[in-house]
Amino acid sequence: MPRRLTPVPAPADPRALLPRLRAALDGTAPLAVLPAGPPAAVDTALAALRPGEPLEDGADLVVVTSGSTGGGRGVLLPAGAVRASGEATLRRLGGPGAWLLALPVSAVAGLQVLCRSVLGGTDPTVLAPGEQLAAAVARMPAGRRYTALVPTQLRRHLDAGPAALRAFDAVLVGGAATDPGLLARARSEGVAVVTTYGMTETAGGCVYDGVPLDGVRVRVTEGVELAGPTLALGYRLDPGGTAAAFAEGWFRTRDAGSLDGAGRLTVLGRLDDVVVTGGVNVAPQAVEGVLREHPDVADAVVFGRPDDEWGERVVAAVVAAPGADPDLAALRPWVAGRLGAPAAPRELHRIAAVPTLHTGKPDRRGVAAALRVGH
Repeated sequence: MPRRLTPVPAPADPRALLPRLRAALDGTAPLAVLPAGPPAAVDTALAALRPGEPLEDGADLVVVTSGSTGGGRGVLLPAGAVRASGEATLRRLGGPGAWLLALPVSAVAGLQVLCRSVLGGTDPTVLAPGEQLAAAVARMPAGRRYTALVPTQLRRHLDAGPAALRAFDAVLVGGAATDPGLLARARSEGVAVVTTYGMTETAGGCVYDGVPLDGVRVRVTEGVELAGPTLALGYRLDPGGTAAAFAEGWFRTRDAGSLDGAGRLTVLGRLDDVVVTGGVNVAPQAVEGVLREHPDVADAVVFGRPDDEWGERVVAAVVAAPGADPDLAALRPWVAGRLGAPAAPRELHRIAAVPTLHTGKPDRRGVAAALRVGH
C-alpha cells in the first residue's frame, strides 16, 4: 500500500507535534505541517503538498518552501537528512542543550528546533506570542541553551536589551541576509551569534559562519551548490523541478557566492531578483503585477534594497497614470491586501518609464542602480 500524506495544522502549542515528529524521524509515519495562517498561505501549502496523493519513496517529512517564485514547493526530506542536519548542528555547537522555539514550525528552521530537541533528548521551550524574551529564558532549564532567529527578531531583542540574548550559548541567525552592522552590534554586546546558510532543500542551515557542517560539501559554479547527507530527495510531485535543481548529488541554489582559500563560503546575493524581507521571500513580479492594477499606476518595477530592520526592504519605482499622484499611503495597503504585508513596498520612487532588457523584461537592477546614485 502506498503511503499517503495527511498534513497537520500547526498546533497552538508546537510541542504537541513532538510525538508525530519522533515517528517521522523513525521513518514510521510521514509528517507535513501546515502554516498557522493566513488562509492564502494555507492554500499555497496545500497546493504544494497535494494531500491524498501517494507519497514518494524515502520521504519522511515534507516541508513547504516560502514561495520565492510565486508559489511554495513541497520539499521531500528523508529522516536521515533531518537527523544528519540536527546531529551535525549539535556537534558544531558543542553538544545537546535546551532550545527556545521562536519560529513557525511549518518552516524548516522552526521544525529543526524541535528536531534538535528530540535528537538531544531535551524539552523545547516555546516563546509565546508577545512574550518578552527574558521571560521565556527564565522558563528554560539550566545548562546549555540555544535558539534560532531571523535577523529582524535579533534586532528587536537587542533593542529590548541584550541580557536575555546573552543567556544563550548560541543564537543561530538565518533566513535572510543579515546586515554586518547588526552582527557586529550583537557580538559587541556579548551575544554568541552564529550565522547560518541553507534552505529547506538542505534540511535547514548547513553552513555555519561560512564553514560547512560535517559531511556537507560546497562548490561555486554559476552559483552556490551544496551536497552531503542533509540533502532533500527533491520536490513533491515535480520531477521536472527536481531534475533542474538536483543533479549527481548536488543541489543548485540560486545564490551567488565565493570560497576563500580555507573553503569558507561568503554568500554574495541571490542570482535572481527575489527580495528577502524579514525572512519572507517576495517575488518582485507579483508585486509589480498588483501595483499595475492600481488606478494611479501605469507601470512599475520592484526590487530590494538593504534595510537595517528587515534585511531587505521592498522598493517600488512606478510610472504614474495620467493625472495621478501615487503614494505609499495608498499603495502599501493595496499590495498588502493582495499579497500579504511583507510584499508591501516600504520605499517609493516615481520614474518616467520602466527600462527593459533585450528580452523585454524590466531592468530591475538598472533601475535600482540609477536610483541608488541619488539615494
